[in-house]
Amino acid sequence: MSTKRPRIEGFAIVSLEGMIAGSDSSFPEVLKIPADQEFYQASLDRASAVANGRHSAEGGPKEAARRRILLTRRVQRLMVDPNNPKAVLWNPATAPFDEAWQRLGVDDGMLAVVGGTDVFGLFLSIGYDAFFLTRAQASVPRGRPVFPGVGKGTTPEDVLTQHGLVLRKSRVLDPATGTVLEEWGPKG
Repeated sequence: MSTKRPRIEGFAIVSLEGMIAGSDSSFPEVLKIPADQEFYQASLDRASAVANGRHSAEGGPKEAARRRILLTRRVQRLMVDPNNPKAVLWNPATAPFDEAWQRLGVDDGMLAVVGGTDVFGLFLSIGYDAFFLTRAQASVPRGRPVFPGVGKGTTPEDVLTQHGLVLRKSRVLDPATGTVLEEWGPKG
């Protein structure tokens, strides 16, 4: 079977400090904004598959039904997840992304990258076709950043720019909370 490389889109909601999770890796209540959840779940509904790390998942009633690439350092070779026949376990240190995508058996479409920090960072080098960064006006001062290197003066936008992405458009998702959705993509 000939498998085309998918369109790769990232999805994250971040705090004022650029955090996606609390210091205990939990998803903070202050980042659970209904308008963002609606956008996020609708976006995942158009995805052919999802990519996430061991401690991240998209949640929602459709999560178990989705094809996925689960990134983990616990395997040495690509393999079907023994707990989920719709998932492929992938260690990026031992196999290239294209092999993981091919093993998943999806012909084409969109791969939704949903985190965590290391997964979002890895796909910066693989290449995003779009990254949807939702900015909440809520504070999570000590937590897990959306990308490696965020914090201490470096914003998620700085990291996206350093990797050749530009802000394509932004819109207010929720006026009551001041939540803004930014769409980033490659130059050109």
